[in-house]
Amino acid sequence: MTTGIPGVSAPEGLLHGYRDLLPLTGRTPLLSLGEGHTPLIRGHAIEQRTGLRRVFLKLEGCNPTGSFKDRGMVLAVAKAVEEGARAVICASTGNTSASAAAYAARAGLRALVVVPDGYVAAGKLAQSLVYGARVAAIQGNFDQALAVVRELATTGAATLVNHINPYRIEGQQTGAWEICDALGGGPAYVCLPMGNAGNITAYWKGFRRYRDLGRITALPRLMGFQAEGAAAVVLDRMIEQPTTAATAIRIGNPASRAAAIAARAESGGQFATVSEEEIRAAYQFLAAQEGVFVEPASAASVAGLFKLAAGGLESDGAVVCILTGNGLKDPDYALSLMNELPAIPATVGAVAAAAGLDVPT
Repeated sequence: MTTGIPGVSAPEGLLHGYRDLLPLTGRTPLLSLGEGHTPLIRGHAIEQRTGLRRVFLKLEGCNPTGSFKDRGMVLAVAKAVEEGARAVICASTGNTSASAAAYAARAGLRALVVVPDGYVAAGKLAQSLVYGARVAAIQGNFDQALAVVRELATTGAATLVNHINPYRIEGQQTGAWEICDALGGGPAYVCLPMGNAGNITAYWKGFRRYRDLGRITALPRLMGFQAEGAAAVVLDRMIEQPTTAATAIRIGNPASRAAAIAARAESGGQFATVSEEEIRAAYQFLAAQEGVFVEPASAASVAGLFKLAAGGLESDGAVVCILTGNGLKDPDYALSLMNELPAIPATVGAVAAAAGLDVPT
């Protein structure tokens, strides 16, 4: 897409790139911040560790606001504009609120965000505030925040843009299409973190759509992973007080639980839990061995793959891990794993010693 300014291009975005497959009308604004088209890179270190032949990492943290939420949010906000909304509202553990606030700002709408007090990572809260959203922190968890915004949305004062908005799922399925387009076919396995379970629902919808269009011949098996303390989908029950340091998946009553369970059954996939230690180890492995910095929830997909591989998983086809958010979303988690950096003298010797370099004297 050109801007009319020599040498300057505007981001195409998902609504333009997949306009023939998305529920757009002539009145839908082609809103964009350049979302989608995120890198799919080989996970060479993961291949070496697991023995799997072809592992790929889908870097969703490269979306404009740093998470996969932008895929569905761009469509939800565009449709809200089309329908005459003046404001959007959402409950969030952080990524949804950041995305809603950004796209609302882009579209000229007000954004109202309800978050559980103390449950939102600093990077995500900062985004919502800087984008100009009105943020309310409630004394409760995400599920209580969602109940509040759902009731407010029924008044007509604002359009709800949580993933129960059907346009969110429609937009998020583009991640599956991009994987197939990049690989030239469907993968054998797709590993995803699960919180509200909207993403795994969307990916399954996307893969089936491509199969029905004849663009792929076989469907992948979906493997979903949750933190042990917030495993409502794995256990198929509500958890009143979910606990995990991976705040993006700290949800006790997932709205898409039934759809996710159906996706598992239809794809022949598996769901499992991963411990806090396994999430942390995968988080550090991705950064130190693959050079990929993710937020803790993203690491659940790789932690789950490590667990599957230890149990004997084999595949000649492609295995794709969805890394849902950028590491800068939760800088406090990263810093909590690091030793304090003491100040040292500004000399070559001191710096060499601190860096472990053997400098000739």
